[in-house]
Amino acid sequence: MNAMTDTGHEAPGTMTPLVQRPAWEALRAHHADIASAHLRDLFAADLTRGERLRAEAVGLHLDYSKNRVTDETMRLLVELAEQSGLRSHIDAMFAGRHINISEDRAVLHVALRMPAGSSLVVDGTDVVAEVHQVLARMGSFADRVRRGEWTGHTGKRIRNVINVGIGGSDLGPVMAYEALRHYSDRSLAMRFVSNIDSTDLVEATRGLDPAETLFIISSKTFSTLETMTNAHSARDWVVRALGEDSVASHFVAVSTSAERVEAFGIDSSNMFGFWDWVGGRYSMDSAIGLSTMIAVGPERFAEMLAGFHAMDEHFRTAPFGQNLPVIMGLLAVWYRDFFGCQTVGVMPYEQYLKRFPAYLQQLTMESNGKHVTLTGEPVQADTGAVYWGEPGTNGQHSFYQLIHQGTTVIPVDLIGFAKSLNPLGEHHDLLSSNVFAQAKALAFGKTADEVRAEGSAEAVVPQRVMEGNRPTNVILAEVLTPFRLGTLVALYEHSVFTQGTVWGIDSFDQWGVELGKVLAKQIAPQLLCAEEPQLDHDSSTNELIRLYRRLKDT
Repeated sequence: MNAMTDTGHEAPGTMTPLVQRPAWEALRAHHADIASAHLRDLFAADLTRGERLRAEAVGLHLDYSKNRVTDETMRLLVELAEQSGLRSHIDAMFAGRHINISEDRAVLHVALRMPAGSSLVVDGTDVVAEVHQVLARMGSFADRVRRGEWTGHTGKRIRNVINVGIGGSDLGPVMAYEALRHYSDRSLAMRFVSNIDSTDLVEATRGLDPAETLFIISSKTFSTLETMTNAHSARDWVVRALGEDSVASHFVAVSTSAERVEAFGIDSSNMFGFWDWVGGRYSMDSAIGLSTMIAVGPERFAEMLAGFHAMDEHFRTAPFGQNLPVIMGLLAVWYRDFFGCQTVGVMPYEQYLKRFPAYLQQLTMESNGKHVTLTGEPVQADTGAVYWGEPGTNGQHSFYQLIHQGTTVIPVDLIGFAKSLNPLGEHHDLLSSNVFAQAKALAFGKTADEVRAEGSAEAVVPQRVMEGNRPTNVILAEVLTPFRLGTLVALYEHSVFTQGTVWGIDSFDQWGVELGKVLAKQIAPQLLCAEEPQLDHDSSTNELIRLYRRLKDT
């Protein structure tokens, strides 16, 4: 066991550097032996491979047999996880220790979905009890809106709910709403505003009656530039139509700053709080999810939380070799660092999950896009991959060509469901056939001899060959429900945690987003001022500012 500090993280210098861990060195040698092995040969040599290289938990089925791995690969990856202290890091997170090193904070998104009656005391406070107090207030408010008991300033029923946030305060709610739209109250129009581009707010409010519109302003500090710029413009939109004293009836806040919330005109009793141990990209199941709860109702929201918790418990207790998030996280390390893969595709074959890849972009890249370790030393291996994707089958008619025949290997997660929420003829079986067909095609491809056997002219044989050996995970579940959404999100959350632990980085800070914000605040006055500003940037930035001002004034 590695030495731990009283804040719950490893004492500096107690962990063997990543590339010196025995499992890492063994994996490097092992990769040299199997890098050229083709999935066609691996399957031919092992007729039970597809039955064995799979795992199942809480209703999710993971087939990872079409990855470029052997039993030995998986054994060594599990050893790497053990030598990286993954078990102690998991225990530290669930115990509420301060594993966010650079900000000296606990990381407790898992507490957001612990059942009522559970207890987790952190720094002298039972955080689970606080979570359920907020959930109860959210539920009461959501029910009032859904039943028409919360009315606007003129007494009209609320029919439009607009969530104003950015980053995790937008990506989580909009993804969850789209994912659970089947379960939503269709008498309520749910819209989302995040971009400081005025078009976002203008289009979100176009055609709406301010007297029937409720804004949820989601900002932990109530000072985020983009969110508060949009919030003040939304306030102006309401006040122009209904008067200054209408604000309290048409705005609520998700924040921790009662003073700023009240200064805006929102009664602090209509402020729903959360905590500094909730990172934005992990906050969709906190008060940030208020718009989700209004859309689907408190009961469905509770089902989603139960799905999160079920995956949390699986991650916390399952042996690493049968642990879905651990397996996926270790495979991500395998491809990033030993095969040099720079991107991962996530393709949900479920239209309701169309925003899921965009949600994962923040979760994965903001978490693990780090260049130093927990102790501030340069990382010794590449960290993080670019996550991207589109719902199937749309992507098959755009970028799958590159995945199949391009010169870059791109691991892909294919997410499918056995049942459709909107059965219509043969649609769902045809959709699902593509999940299995794409996994098979990517793995095995098509040889030159197979192309010739189809009668192709010799001149086009090279163009029609598909190399195959392209890795996929297939994640299959019965049907998309609130519970299932919770398990899927938590699956990727804990995969990210597994990767970060192996790399020895802090997956829970995000200092890289700060510099651009600071510089934008410096540049904005130079764009807004009436007189020509004194510019002291680099020559490129200076010239761009001058050009912008000329074009603006034309």
